[in-house]
This record gives sequence, C-alpha cells and structure tokens, in this order.
Amino acid sequence: MRMLEIEGNSSGWWGLIGLFGLLILIALGSVYYMEHNGHWVTGMSNQVVWGTPHVFAVFLIVAASGALNVASIASVFGKPMYKPLSPLSALLALALLAGGLAVLVLDLGRPDRLIVAMTHYNFKSIFAWNIYLYTGFFAIVGVYLWFLLERKMNKHSSKVGIFAFLWRLALTTGTGSIFGFLVARQAYDAAIMAPMFIVMSFAYGLAFYLLVLMALYSWTGRDLGDFVIDKLRGLLVVFIAGALYMAVVQHLTNLYATEHHAVERFILLEGGIYTTAFWIGQVLLGALFPIFLLLYPGTRNSRQALGLACLLVILGGLAQMYVTIIGGQAFPLVLFPGMEVSSSFFDGQVASYTPSTPEVGLGIGGIAITLLLVTVGVKFLKFTPETLGDEAMDPHYKAE
Repeated sequence: MRMLEIEGNSSGWWGLIGLFGLLILIALGSVYYMEHNGHWVTGMSNQVVWGTPHVFAVFLIVAASGALNVASIASVFGKPMYKPLSPLSALLALALLAGGLAVLVLDLGRPDRLIVAMTHYNFKSIFAWNIYLYTGFFAIVGVYLWFLLERKMNKHSSKVGIFAFLWRLALTTGTGSIFGFLVARQAYDAAIMAPMFIVMSFAYGLAFYLLVLMALYSWTGRDLGDFVIDKLRGLLVVFIAGALYMAVVQHLTNLYATEHHAVERFILLEGGIYTTAFWIGQVLLGALFPIFLLLYPGTRNSRQALGLACLLVILGGLAQMYVTIIGGQAFPLVLFPGMEVSSSFFDGQVASYTPSTPEVGLGIGGIAITLLLVTVGVKFLKFTPETLGDEAMDPHYKAE
C-alpha cells in the first residue's frame, strides 16, 4: 500500500499552522506572565501545588501511550489491517508526549532547574524513574517509526514494536504510580492507580487518534472506508467501558476501607466542583454518553457522532485528571487519624482552587504543540496511506 505525504500548500493548511502557532504563542505569554509575576497569579497555593497545567500535561502523557495502541495491535498481535495505520499512530504518540512534557517543563517554578533533575537522581523518587521512561519512549518509538517508514528495515518493525509496547506499558505504569505511591494523600495511595492509568490511556489515545485520522482524510479528500472506522469504533467502546470499570473498582475499593470514607464522601457527594466534574464530566459526558453514541442504532454509523464521542472522551479524560490531581490535593491531609485538626495554616480544611487564565492558556498550548507536530509531520513524511477505502482494507469486500 502506497504511503503519501500531504502537499500542505492550501490556505486551510496554513490556517491550521497559524492557529496552532497562535495558541503556542499565547502559552508562551502565559509562561512569561506567571514566571515574571510569580505563581501567586495562578490558582495554585501551598495546598494545591499541581494546577491546571498538570491536568493537561498528565492527560497528554497518558494519551501518548494509548495513541501507540493502534500500531501495537499490528506489531504485537499480528493484525495486518492495522499496519497501514501504524506510522500515524507512532507519530501521534510522540507528538502527544512532546506536548505533555512541554507543559510540564514550562509549569515549573524554575524551568532551568530541570538540568538538576536530569543530572542528579534520587532513585527512591518515582519522578526520577519517569525521566528514564519518557526519554526511553522517545528513543524507542522513534526507532520503531523509522523501521515502519524505511522499507529495508520494515521486516524488523514487529520486534521493535513489541519492545515499544512493553515500554509504553511501563511508562503509563510509572505515571499512574506517581499518584499510587503518594501515601500522604487519601485520594491517591492505591495500587490500582497504575493499571487504571493504563486502561484510561487506551481510551484517551484512541479518541485522539480517531479525531486526527478522520480530520486528515476528510480535509485531504482521501477515502476512509467504513471497515476501518467500524473496527476502531468497536475498540473505542471497549476501552471506554474498561476505563469506567476501573474507576468504579477504584471507588468501591476505597469505600470498603474505612480510612478512605471521608475522601470518597468528598469526591462523590460533597466536593462541589470536584463532585460535578466526576459525575457530569467523567462519568456521564466522558463515558456513558459516548458509549450511547457509539452503540445506539440511530448514531452508530454516523461519523459526526463518532467525532463527538471522541471529543467527549477527551473532555471526560481532562475532567478525570482534574478530579484526580486537583481534587486529591484539595482534600485536607490526614495528619492525626480519628482527630479533628485546625490551625492558622488551613490544616483540616478543604483547599480552594480556581484555574487562572494563564494556566488554561499553557495547557491548551500543549495540545497545540501536539497538533502542530502532527500537521507538519504528515506534510514532510509518508505517514498515511493513499487510501483506507473498503476495497483496499476489507479482505471480504465485494464491489457492488
């Protein structure tokens, strides 16, 4: 199957480049504003030290692992239909990780201190482990992508693909373990965080991939058949249901343990914006409604409904990260179990947090970096097949 790069000379293509460039400039302006004035201009405080940029950053990093899933299905599980889809899958995975890490680095109070983190390692810290996992992901997926695109190396792509598959599982395990290892926070401190992040990554990454794939083939006037769409739609339903199942297990497990009753009451019933984000954002709009759109006979075959479902999964994922990251910090630390604590330092009180415009601007800039890298990448390298029509992809296709 012949792979093509896009021409990238139309006004629409340059318009996309301009839009993404503008969003990145706004993000850089947000960084300058926060660094010049100090982080007091954000919604963060001594209680909530990971704000909205971390929500976007962690979400993009988790989605990067899941975006590689399409390529993994071809290389690891030997499904030939997915092989033509693999190069774009690997490109999107690298772009998502680059966007997430860009937000993470720019959100540091002192970005120049990253050099210290890269040269002095505390191997008792999960953050030190993740530096290796992120850089290793770039290297391994980069080699994998080279093998996919280079005809002479293509015969070895499956071997590298298996290694990339295992590494991305390790990467998402490391990201989930950041929260699972934080015993001081009642909303974290759970072994289920690692596998839950892995399952969530499948849904987030595939939703991103489907949106990019449909937009790319629609805007370039190329054929994207129902056979490919139906396969990916079915996968997305399974992944969304799996992510919802893991969330249910997490909360049921916490409800079983008496020590977690207070934080569960906070998240599920009394948390205000966090409760709303959980039930409306994560559960209803991010899981149940997309599953309905993908399975209901009236919308099952609609690509507009599929696009809406993917967008809702992404927004629901951001809501889940908001509840997990910020809601987990807002709930007060349990300093003395079984006793009420109060002081002038807000001990025992729910921390207040309101996202500031610069924080949101920085987070959106991470998504813009991802999409800019993909847009430029498909112009200069052959990441996509000339056609993904049913006649080329469906082994049982019969011309009418």
